[in-house]
Amino acid sequence: MTNQDWLVKNDGKLEDCQTIAEIELSANPYRLFRFLTNLEDILLNITGDIHRLEKIRPLVRHLLNYSEWLHYEYLEPDPDTGWSVLTLYDEPDFPLTVQTVVWSPGQASPIHNHATWGIVAIVSGEEKNTIWRKVDPENSDAIEKISEQILYPGDIISFTPDAIHHVEALGDEPTVSFNLYGEADYERRFEFDPITHTAINF
Repeated sequence: MTNQDWLVKNDGKLEDCQTIAEIELSANPYRLFRFLTNLEDILLNITGDIHRLEKIRPLVRHLLNYSEWLHYEYLEPDPDTGWSVLTLYDEPDFPLTVQTVVWSPGQASPIHNHATWGIVAIVSGEEKNTIWRKVDPENSDAIEKISEQILYPGDIISFTPDAIHHVEALGDEPTVSFNLYGEADYERRFEFDPITHTAINF
């Protein structure tokens, strides 16, 4: 486990965040309800996506280290699509979705943004994130590839709302990740085509 923390900003810049030290929480098993309570305090009291992400990443790291249940709480990939999503928390009128996502080896996502902040923590397997950015954010949906980063178990990557990426599962085993998202503005969530320079709602 490399336990590395990354941040992808709207302009495509991939920042190597200093690995976050453990926060002052009990070393007892970190239950989902406690995680959600700690997370709610951050969402209610801190504004600004980057500042929120700085405060949330240590909670996610603590969850990775002190939540054995997290390593078993997922669905096997659908044989037809090559991926699966298990929603752990999604409450109406509260801006938070918590999921585990599994990709079969070799499967890849479309190129997309999330139109909200997001955090992805690798539980098992390997995942390559390819980072893109708009060539001209004001006038076009044309995008260009900026960088690639391979994530290993224990790695955490976070995104601001207009960060653009796609993921690919590497290795011989499924990739399992723990994903958090805020409330998306679906009119601003897109799937991008780098060849036709177009984008459609995703």
